[in-house]
Amino acid sequence: MNWGEFEDEIARRRDAGRPVEFWWRDDDAGAVSPSLKTLVGLSSSRHVPLALAVVPHAAEPGLFALLHERVAVIQHGTDHRNRAAAGEKKTEYPAGEPIENALARVGSGLGQLRALAGQQFLPVFAPPWNRMRKDLQKRLPSIGIRGFSGYGARAGESVPGLKRLNTHVDIVAWKGGRRFIGENAALSLAARHLAHAGPVGWLTHHAVHDAAAWKFLERLFTVREIRWLSAAEAFSYTPAAHG
Repeated sequence: MNWGEFEDEIARRRDAGRPVEFWWRDDDAGAVSPSLKTLVGLSSSRHVPLALAVVPHAAEPGLFALLHERVAVIQHGTDHRNRAAAGEKKTEYPAGEPIENALARVGSGLGQLRALAGQQFLPVFAPPWNRMRKDLQKRLPSIGIRGFSGYGARAGESVPGLKRLNTHVDIVAWKGGRRFIGENAALSLAARHLAHAGPVGWLTHHAVHDAAAWKFLERLFTVREIRWLSAAEAFSYTPAAHG
């Protein structure tokens, strides 16, 4: 699919009364780097809201000074360390770890990001490698997490008190040398997910973007008739009132 075909599909949906909604999540934030500055600058110049998934133990205080009002900080694990046992896929939360230990680690990161990000923090959890054991997911609301974001069309099992909203289009080819997946692949994948209910989530990883990935995002953000949701809108989150 090329840009013309993609824009035609957007227009068809508009004419049919089915406006397109997208949201944007970027993972693995922590250090202040040129690529992070490029990411935040792109969000600002194109007026596109960004959900920045920050690794608490990697977070430099200077990161938060860079953020503009359209950036929401969400939690990306605690230390992003792979603890998988032999035969397990990469995960910070292996099946053999006592659940209270894992929950305490999540809670520690939650408190750290709340303190660092202040009003820009949203209690939404995006696990490293988009992978978290189900029993731990179910416990997240007990420590104050209200949203969960993974990857793929299937949202997974519903958890009371936890709104789940996945991303659907990862623009990095992880098994292909960490390159941009290509215009055709990215647009075709997004178009397929338009058929499903709910906003389509774009997943980026600023630290590994090549020039083609940045160029694609710049072009994507010029497409008309798209409503880009903030993380607060996407997760229907309203901060608790304090009296």
